[in-house]
Amino acid sequence: MSRRPLVHAIGLALLLALLAAGCDNMANQQKVNPYEVYPAASNPLPPLRNPPGTVARDQQPEPPPPPVTLALLERGRQRFNIDCSVCHGFAGFADGMVVQRGFPAPPSYHSDRLRKASIQHYYDVITNGYGVMYSYAQRVSPEDRWAIIAYIRALQAAEDVPVSQLTPAERAALK
Repeated sequence: MSRRPLVHAIGLALLLALLAAGCDNMANQQKVNPYEVYPAASNPLPPLRNPPGTVARDQQPEPPPPPVTLALLERGRQRFNIDCSVCHGFAGFADGMVVQRGFPAPPSYHSDRLRKASIQHYYDVITNGYGVMYSYAQRVSPEDRWAIIAYIRALQAAEDVPVSQLTPAERAALK
């Protein structure tokens, strides 16, 4: 009987034993987690914070709101009429075409709650959706979201102007 298969079997068993001994539980690697407390330390470190400007790999940085210009409002009106008016209506009173056909009405932009809402609230709703509204993150670019929000604020401000402050030509246009 040849010893060769026995030597190979012993060698293979030894190799497997060495590989198994070298493996560790990958879930329990030594690392420092944010806000982790080390009671054994005499001088515990403050919680770790990400450096300013850090963005997760799968997250794109959100652009800051641009200054409101006439061009931004025009772009916002255009995008609002395309993406938002079907539910919210052209003036933001939640009377869009799909609502007139039985779809649940969104809140009016002229309600006290939405007049007081921050622009970040609107940005988050456009990005993530809210209630029956689905996310527009893939449909509306971040720059266009800010333009739409500026236009929504213009719609809200337009409702605050009393008729007495309008010029005679503007009053005639209302009739």
